[in-house]
Amino acid sequence: MANIKQSMDELMTIDGALCAALVDSGSGMILGQIGSGVDLEVAAAGNTEVVRAKHKTMRALGLNDVIEDILITLGRQYHIIRPLQKHEGLFIYLVLDKSKSNLALARRKTQDVEQTLAV
Repeated sequence: MANIKQSMDELMTIDGALCAALVDSGSGMILGQIGSGVDLEVAAAGNTEVVRAKHKTMRALGLNDVIEDILITLGRQYHIIRPLQKHEGLFIYLVLDKSKSNLALARRKTQDVEQTLAV
């Protein structure tokens, strides 16, 4: 099991990683963060709304399922939002340089970090 700091450090070993955060989706507050290039306070608050909206839509559609991850693809970046299955209300937020990263490997590594994270 890894603590928050160790988990953030591990995310930054992903090729193309710019920054990462562990976010409480109830409050939008950051519990841990690393890296630069994005205002993580603003991103955490905004992505909290993304997660809430997706949950609301799933309920409205009657989908009895879980979000594994949410991918936002920008011109130069990938943004991965991964809700923690073992810690409801928390999510990992990872920003990658699109030209330097392998999306499939980044998603897999984010999943691995999520599974070993102890909060």
